[in-house]
Amino acid sequence: MARYIGPSTKIARKFGEPIFGADKNFEKRNYPPGQHGAARKRARKTTEYGNQLKEKQKVKYMYGVLERQFRNTYDKATRMSGQRGENLIILLESRLDNIVYRLGIAPTRAAARQLVLHCHITLNGEVCNIPSAFVKSGDIVAVRERSKSLEVIQNSVASAKKYSWLEFDAKELKGKLLNIPARVEIPETINEQLIVDLYSK
Repeated sequence: MARYIGPSTKIARKFGEPIFGADKNFEKRNYPPGQHGAARKRARKTTEYGNQLKEKQKVKYMYGVLERQFRNTYDKATRMSGQRGENLIILLESRLDNIVYRLGIAPTRAAARQLVLHCHITLNGEVCNIPSAFVKSGDIVAVRERSKSLEVIQNSVASAKKYSWLEFDAKELKGKLLNIPARVEIPETINEQLIVDLYSK
């Protein structure tokens, strides 16, 4: 499956929640897309497997990860100590593109991915253009000097949220991962146990 580049609201309506962030269009039509979308919201029933698959697809869209990347991340989570589901979400949160988004350097994860790919972001002082690179505790994520004046970055930083596991200097456009967040600190509404059940079959 290629990376989805279509309307984000259509996907949000499919899952019944604004998985890409605040969305005015979703608020107007918060039912599945299509001619019979509103009727499907009332009558549609799904199997246990359907619910598990839907949750996995939702998380993939949310973090902008393709199937092979997602499976590799899950396999890595199973080799870690602790619960597999929680490890999976923590690993996804530790991706460089997600950290750029959480710091407020980009307004969405898709925009954060673009900034990383176009070499606007440094990791520990070195330019890193790999969105899937894992950021560790103590790592420094910053905007390159020549990219600090970009309008998209300035606008995003002005309305950025703050998270307890991150430290960010808005003047220097530099942030630090203080510690790996616990699952309870991550605000996304994800039932990771459904994903574990799906892959355990």
